[in-house]
Amino acid sequence: MAETPDAKDLERELKKKEKAREKEEKKLKALEKAKKLQAQAAASDGSKKEKKVKKRVTEDENPEDYIDPLTPDGEKKQLSSQMAKQYNPSVVEKSWYAWWEKSKFFVADENSSKSPFVIVLPPPNVTGALHIGHALTAAIQDAIIRWRRMSGYNALWIPGMDHAGIATQVVVEKKLMRERKLSRHDIGREDFVAEVWKWKDQYGGTILTQERRLGASLDWSRECFTMDEKRSVAVTEAFVRLHKEGLIYRDNRLVNWDCTLRTAISDIEVEHKELKEETFLKVPGYSMPVQFGVIISFAYPLEGGLGEIVVATTRIETMLGDVAIAIHSEDERYKHLHGKYAVHPFNGRRLPIICDNDLVDPSFGTGAVKITPAHDPNDFEVGKRHKLEFINIFTDDGRINRNGGPQFEGKPRFEARVAVIEALKAKGLYRDCQKNEMNLGICSRSNEVVEPMIKPQWFVSCDEMARLALEAVKSNKIEIIPQQYQDDWFRWLNNIRDWCVSRQLWWGHRIPAWYVTLEDDPIKDMGSYNDHWVVARNEMDAISEAKSKFNGKEFKIAQDPDVLDTWFSSGLFPLTTLGWPEDTADFRAFYPTSVLETGHDILFFWVARMVMLGMKLGGDVPFRKVYLHPMIRDAHGRKMSKSLGNVIDPLEVINGISLENLHKRLEEGNLDPSELAVAKEGQKKDFPDGIAECGADALRFALIAYTAQSDKINLDIQRVVGYRQWCNKLWNAIRFAMAKLGDNYTPPASISLQTMPPVCKWILSVLNKAVLKTVSAMESYKFSDATSAVYFWWLSQLCDVFIEAIKPYFFNDSKEFESQRAASRDALWICLDTGLRLLHPFMPFVTEELWQRLPQAEGSCRKESIMISDYPSAVEEWTNDQIENDMKIVLEAVTKIRSLRPATDKNEKRAVFALCRALKARDLIENYEFLITTLASLSSIIYQDFW
Repeated sequence: MAETPDAKDLERELKKKEKAREKEEKKLKALEKAKKLQAQAAASDGSKKEKKVKKRVTEDENPEDYIDPLTPDGEKKQLSSQMAKQYNPSVVEKSWYAWWEKSKFFVADENSSKSPFVIVLPPPNVTGALHIGHALTAAIQDAIIRWRRMSGYNALWIPGMDHAGIATQVVVEKKLMRERKLSRHDIGREDFVAEVWKWKDQYGGTILTQERRLGASLDWSRECFTMDEKRSVAVTEAFVRLHKEGLIYRDNRLVNWDCTLRTAISDIEVEHKELKEETFLKVPGYSMPVQFGVIISFAYPLEGGLGEIVVATTRIETMLGDVAIAIHSEDERYKHLHGKYAVHPFNGRRLPIICDNDLVDPSFGTGAVKITPAHDPNDFEVGKRHKLEFINIFTDDGRINRNGGPQFEGKPRFEARVAVIEALKAKGLYRDCQKNEMNLGICSRSNEVVEPMIKPQWFVSCDEMARLALEAVKSNKIEIIPQQYQDDWFRWLNNIRDWCVSRQLWWGHRIPAWYVTLEDDPIKDMGSYNDHWVVARNEMDAISEAKSKFNGKEFKIAQDPDVLDTWFSSGLFPLTTLGWPEDTADFRAFYPTSVLETGHDILFFWVARMVMLGMKLGGDVPFRKVYLHPMIRDAHGRKMSKSLGNVIDPLEVINGISLENLHKRLEEGNLDPSELAVAKEGQKKDFPDGIAECGADALRFALIAYTAQSDKINLDIQRVVGYRQWCNKLWNAIRFAMAKLGDNYTPPASISLQTMPPVCKWILSVLNKAVLKTVSAMESYKFSDATSAVYFWWLSQLCDVFIEAIKPYFFNDSKEFESQRAASRDALWICLDTGLRLLHPFMPFVTEELWQRLPQAEGSCRKESIMISDYPSAVEEWTNDQIENDMKIVLEAVTKIRSLRPATDKNEKRAVFALCRALKARDLIENYEFLITTLASLSSIIYQDFW
């Protein structure tokens, strides 16, 4: 039965009364607590004034005073009147980012007179979701950019997104098949591309929203997409210019071919699976597992009745494309075969016996090597050296074509593998099968076994540009950090091969090349004549080019259906994000950028290509420094893998997650039952209680601290939890400070160091050291050292020593400690203000919240946000080496005294005997007696002289 309006009103009234009753109960509890505290205060030695303060605080305490009021989206966060008694990351990290962004604190000014400092965010894939590698990138780059912004630079951090050709096309193709049972070929190119754009607008770019959760202070006003209009124009311009200079050309060359996706793929999309022995693997399109990890020997009959020659291969089906057999010229076994021929058993092809000492190792196997130039990288080079025929035996989808012979034509390649073996056995030519260690190339997008295949493609000639990139590092125009990766740079670029930039996809930048079919061409198929291509910015320019090239002839033109490799557009990213090829204000102000920060695994695939294209097209290196961060593994040093259950989602670390929900995430994936069981067991072992809520600040700080491991990071979530607990220490330090500073405290415009107690002089001196160490570490890209310096000062010097040391000054309002109290307040305020600014680049949320609570200095015009305030710099007069040396001895003595205290001692204050070997030592202990008794919890120090 539906509720009547009266019933609804009654229910609302009851709820209202219930809330009022609960509020009244809370007030009564607070009053009871106040009475207890009042009784304790009356029994204490505190002054009447302190008792009144305690009474007032407890009686007036209201739970709502500890809850932040609701902040409208984009407005400055409204803080509770009282600080919560415990740090809560989800509460602290709420609202600040929207305010920073709306206030345009992230936006750089192209007309500013400040020195520019520019970082381009490596554009994440449009299909991507935030993973722990992205979190590391964001944490490091945001720390750099916030530090530089606070240090007076015109700091620009540019966000962008990559269209991710293969990855995105695969996602949308699967969606089409799942939802409509259609392939892209069923709906056609135009409609498929429209589907991809629709998907991009609806789902793409989630990762950039997630970057905000990490606190990434990106200039969103300059956000770009590699396939937006401006970037597309720039990509076309780059292709046309490079082609005109002869640096882009079309040729038949060997590429990595994916028979499922039917496209060439880049080396970075090929994952290598190590096989130690015979292994049967699932391959897309095959119902039965396929055999790998073996090497098969078979014999070729020799022409003229000279017997046979035995060769071996791991890919027996490729023998259908064999065109020669290579031997070593000095191999005595085969000297009589120089210039002779073998005969192919299935097609009668004559296979010359050639000598190639570069390829053949006489001590390996039989010392004879079958040569298939169209399907093997080494054989391809042999084919070029000896001018052999290149015979492709595969169709685009991996079936045997007519070049493989009628006996095998139409068979999928791995079915042909079995058929070839049976046919060799039938002819008595099969010899042996042995286990063989091998690296099997598998496409990371489709799980297809990669097939080396000769294809007509567009290539970028890299030799000239690689020389410029090599020289840029040698001459220090570009500095690579850590330096160990310079050797990789030199090795790769000294051995660079031309870059295949065409992909047989529909999603991507269409190659700006048109094929010209002449009316009198005997063969009309596209691509039949390599000299019939024209490259232009648009179709009208292409027609003009064709008229000029084929003057007076009748022709038709058709644009190349292929698209460009995604790495081509991302290689132009530092240029195109700033407006190239136009002469924009951004390009003049911000190119070249300052630093490129990324993972060391894409030093060649992305970084080197940006340098080559930037120098060639932009006239200068695209960045002055390259910082390469480590790869993240799990706590046990294993690569993160869904099948191991050790993949860490940064948002789950930030927000926390139960073990049950970790398991649920696995179940939503595509693991088979056995893999799922292993993965769940791994999660249960590593995260028995799930993952505690850590917050973005703790995760960021932990990831940056881990960069000391320069090659791999073994990420232990418990370390992140530890930094979350440290945030609680910071929180409590500010709570203590706010209580001791009082509501009416105003920081002075200047301080008098001379009149301060030694511990105040000491904390300012070591703060100076922390500032110098942090800035020096940031400048030298030793981020782990920077976090260590900040962490040590906050935890070991401020919280563990200084705050504990000054507590007795605030036990009561006696005149005895009046000057010490005043000095301690000033020193404490300086420490908190400076310390929070020092920490801000690493932990932006908690530092903003705590800094906003600090009172404002007298006569100062404080910035609206900590993120646009000045980064700390050393204050010369604070440095006091003598005080630091004295305190080192004092703190060592305190540590020793604490270690002597019995484990059963329950905070009982005891006397200690001090045996001094010299008068100077006794003077030191006497001067710091109050501090020592406070920190070591002593009743007194009894001196005994050694002399």
